[in-house]
Amino acid sequence: MEQLIWLVPLLPFLGFVINGLGRNSLSKGLVGIIGSGVIFASFIISVVVFFSLQGDTQKSHEVFLFDWISAGTLHIPLSFLVDPLSSIMLLIITGIGFLIHLYSTSYMHDDAGFGKFFSYLNLFVFFMLLLVLGSNYIVMFIGWEGVGLCSYLLIGFWYTNNAYASAAKKAFVMNRIGDLGFLLGVFLVFTTFGSVEFAKVFPQAANMLPGNDTLVLITILLFIGACGKSAQLPLFTWLPDAMAGPTPVSALIHAATMVTAGIYMIARSSILFDLAPLTQHIIAIVGAATALVAAIIALTQTDIKKVLAYSTVSQLGYMFLGLGVGAYTGSFFHVLTHAFFKALLFLGAGSVIHAMHHEQDMRHMGGLRKKLPVTFLTMLIGTIAIAGLPPFSGFFSKDEILAHAFQASPILWGIGVLTAFLTAFYMFRMMFLTFSGKYRGTHHEESHVHESPTAMTFPLIILAVLAAIGGAINFPHIFGGNEWLAHWLEGAGVAQHELDLSHSTELALMATSVVAAIIALVYAYGRYVKGARVPVADEAPRSALAKLSYNKFYLDEIYDFLITKPLDALSKFFYRIIDNKFIDGIVNGLGWSTNEASKGIRLLQSGNVGFYIFMMVFGIVALLLYTFLYI
Repeated sequence: MEQLIWLVPLLPFLGFVINGLGRNSLSKGLVGIIGSGVIFASFIISVVVFFSLQGDTQKSHEVFLFDWISAGTLHIPLSFLVDPLSSIMLLIITGIGFLIHLYSTSYMHDDAGFGKFFSYLNLFVFFMLLLVLGSNYIVMFIGWEGVGLCSYLLIGFWYTNNAYASAAKKAFVMNRIGDLGFLLGVFLVFTTFGSVEFAKVFPQAANMLPGNDTLVLITILLFIGACGKSAQLPLFTWLPDAMAGPTPVSALIHAATMVTAGIYMIARSSILFDLAPLTQHIIAIVGAATALVAAIIALTQTDIKKVLAYSTVSQLGYMFLGLGVGAYTGSFFHVLTHAFFKALLFLGAGSVIHAMHHEQDMRHMGGLRKKLPVTFLTMLIGTIAIAGLPPFSGFFSKDEILAHAFQASPILWGIGVLTAFLTAFYMFRMMFLTFSGKYRGTHHEESHVHESPTAMTFPLIILAVLAAIGGAINFPHIFGGNEWLAHWLEGAGVAQHELDLSHSTELALMATSVVAAIIALVYAYGRYVKGARVPVADEAPRSALAKLSYNKFYLDEIYDFLITKPLDALSKFFYRIIDNKFIDGIVNGLGWSTNEASKGIRLLQSGNVGFYIFMMVFGIVALLLYTFLYI
């Protein structure tokens, strides 16, 4: 394992180099083989690493590569931490990453930037693997910043469109806000513990008293970083705009990997967060608020990818709710199941968009079930999973979070159940608007709608199977399971909190959430299938709540009014007054005075030898007088 692990991130990096340099000379077929092949090779190695840990009594291994930074008392090695937590992340990143690369070989085939796209995807996977493998916060931060860079490149891949370029810049800037908090947290970790190595920081932290002010400040700063990367209030508005990127980008970055980096970081640092109850309360409240707000916004969206984008924000809020109430295993379990069904749903949406010739508005779809049978069936499985209906994967992970939320606060549980109801409604609304009823486009367009090629449908089928059976990973005791994931993550030092609820209470909580999802399904069916309702046009009048939802609670406008416009006004003031008049005035004044002085001095250069002799004698006399008077 120690001899192989360094190949896991190296292979995608080699794919980036080869495809990047050969993007204009290699054939598209070869680019696709190289780009997908290196990820598949990393997946195979990750599987070997995972199974090698299964029979290993020592579940955690630090693989040292070389000394990276050494300055005074600061020693940072480039080393990898291979343990149960990172090993599962490796499987998610490389496994789902391979399926998305395979899907992209067909989806992006006609794009002029095919080679560049695959090089960017490979580079993203490299940085994501670096993030989860790092044995210290600095290596994690390098991966953290790297995925932010790749996100910018991939979101703005079609940069000739100004709106897409602006979306990429928005994602980059909002992530930098969170990243500053993360970096300050890392500085404080080093100041407090004298190291940034997990193996040195966590044992010291475990000896500190709960509620320690320094730990609270460290965890709040780290949480700010997680808010940016994992799109939580108030830093979530970049993620829906990130749908400007190609659909495989949405599936890879904004469903399965990058946006879960914040949850991974907090799960990795669960010892610190467990000792900071105030931070946990903040995380739970922010997570619940994010889940509810994003779910309400998703109710009225008409762009199929925007629905899934706000769904992602809402599900991430669920995960943070779980982290805040101490359900670290439950949140990470939801990371796994979410990776399955959300990657499936995004790729399914891409299949629909591909069939509809890049149409994303659900008001122009309908009746696609018979024309796209594989896409419909696989997306239906993903929708049932995210709605939390048994026995699909989302049911088990969602209800584990809700049970812990109920134990911590019935109010948080109530928000979680309401969010689950809304989730089921807007997801089945999306399905019914897309696949049921009659086709709402032209007859000519309808005649050209067809199922996607095998390279696109095969990943859908694999992800659909995982979305259906993924709940078995942490099958609960109440149904005779052994909660394998919880026992597995104990080997990585992830904090464990047992549920103190009776079996009848657990079953009642599960039944409540399932009934809520079924009611939402029935209501969506009656409204959009039986009632054949179609969302109104953009400019049509709406009720006050529908208007708030459709316009995303005007959060972008609020940020623009409170932050963007004041900063623009301040920058204009600095430009006109400080820069133009003050700084330019000083610089121009120095130039003017030098120029004018040179004009006067130039007159002394008359060419008259007698005048020069006179000035020389005058200078000698002046020096003699100065010497006599002052020295």
